Amino acid sequence: SACPLGNLIPDFNDMVHRGEWKKASWILHTTNNFPEFTGRLCPAPCEQSCVLGIIADPVSIENIEKNIVERAFAEGWIVAQQPSIRTGKKIAVIGSGPAGLAAAQQLNRAGHLVSVFERDDAIGGLLRYGIPNFKLEKEIIDRRIAILKEEGIEFYTNVNVGVNYSVEKLNKFDAVVLCGGATQRRSIPIEGINAKGVVQAMTFLKQQNKRNSNIKFCEEDILATNKNVIVIGGGDTGSDCVGTSNRHGATSVTNFEIMPKPPIGRSESTPWPFWPIKLKTSTSHEEGCDRNWLINTKEFIADANGKLTALKTIQVEWIYENGQRPMLKEVSGTEKIWPCDLVLLALGFTGPETTLSTQLGVEVDDRSNYKSTNYQTNIPHIFTAGDMRRGQSLIVWAISEGREAAKKVDEYLMGYSNLPSKGDGDLPSM
Repeated sequence: SACPLGNLIPDFNDMVHRGEWKKASWILHTTNNFPEFTGRLCPAPCEQSCVLGIIADPVSIENIEKNIVERAFAEGWIVAQQPSIRTGKKIAVIGSGPAGLAAAQQLNRAGHLVSVFERDDAIGGLLRYGIPNFKLEKEIIDRRIAILKEEGIEFYTNVNVGVNYSVEKLNKFDAVVLCGGATQRRSIPIEGINAKGVVQAMTFLKQQNKRNSNIKFCEEDILATNKNVIVIGGGDTGSDCVGTSNRHGATSVTNFEIMPKPPIGRSESTPWPFWPIKLKTSTSHEEGCDRNWLINTKEFIADANGKLTALKTIQVEWIYENGQRPMLKEVSGTEKIWPCDLVLLALGFTGPETTLSTQLGVEVDDRSNYKSTNYQTNIPHIFTAGDMRRGQSLIVWAISEGREAAKKVDEYLMGYSNLPSKGDGDLPSM
């Protein structure tokens, strides 16, 4: 029940237990279009809600999922499934991240003609350019995209709708699904933010992914080689920056987190089956990283040429009073100067970009998320899903949103839909 996709976990676990791997793959794919992604990248809320976790380590559901799908690919069980009929309805999906890909595959299965538009030079969204190769080899994406193409989905890269592709051209489609993600990067409005050497994490990671794929880029190389690197932000993106910096051969890698250090085990404030607030140590951290908590960056220090040489921090504490929201308080006398050559800002995203919403006339909320009711925006034939609708979230949620949005689009176009919905419960017949 903790899985955003509604994966039938006991069912496919039981099939693995019985050695029925093909049946396990079939069960897994009834709810999850891309288990090869979630089996590598999901934080596994299912495992945190596993009853075994009360007294021992939970069942390793994510690893089981990965092994099921890899066995299925190796055995040739995963093949293109072309629809038996075509409705003639044309649908444009904007964005080729996990939400866009899931929506596209589901709508294609319903018999619609689906075109996916991606503004980057390759398909995959943040899967392609936001996740390092040591967590997701890009061949894994290409393998699935080849199947989607064989199923009849058309992909167009270097197409930035609203920039080099007029929104008026979308009028030829019967429905549009906006899955552009939440890509406005959060920054720190402090002195020295424009110093040379202060870099957004996604700029750093995207460049490395292009470098690994031998794809040319115009900007100057951003490398951590022989540099003292500081990563600001303690989430998964920060961890990815740590791992990438280590692979570059950084002299040192330091990580800042403004929140307190979480406990190693589940705390009393987050009992089972709630998501636990506890220390997460990734393989990137284990490879080498000086982690620091309750620390706030106050200033970036640059030389006369504008090149970063250090940053200034101060220790902080969080004050909890009378059930109010916690307040951040600086601890006087704890200022410190940290020499550094490269700072990577891994601070997440503030929300979706609004260029497209403005041109289309789609309403947004105060966080720039595209507003919708049942995934349908204020413009009836335009739908939205994933981070563009809900804000920065997980890959597993993006796939779930893409699937749910596809069902609503199908209902809008046809008056009904045979596409599955989360929580349908029973397995379809094989």
